Amino acid sequence: MAAEEPVTAPDQHKPSNPKLARILGVLIIVGLLSMLFGNHEGNVENIWLIGLAALIAAMLVGDWILRKNGLRN
Repeated sequence: MAAEEPVTAPDQHKPSNPKLARILGVLIIVGLLSMLFGNHEGNVENIWLIGLAALIAAMLVGDWILRKNGLRN
């Protein structure tokens, strides 16, 4: 079975649609921030939600800067 599978490098495994991945990243940020308005009482959840949304936003901004400079497709 293993002899029939093609050998590929890790850099050959790219997302099928990068534009879709960026749109889903924005939707996940919106979803995380919409969970701030819930029935929880503590602020630990708010810190995690905002932190994760900020991390994803930073990744999207980094991707945008790399694409703008021609360092990424």
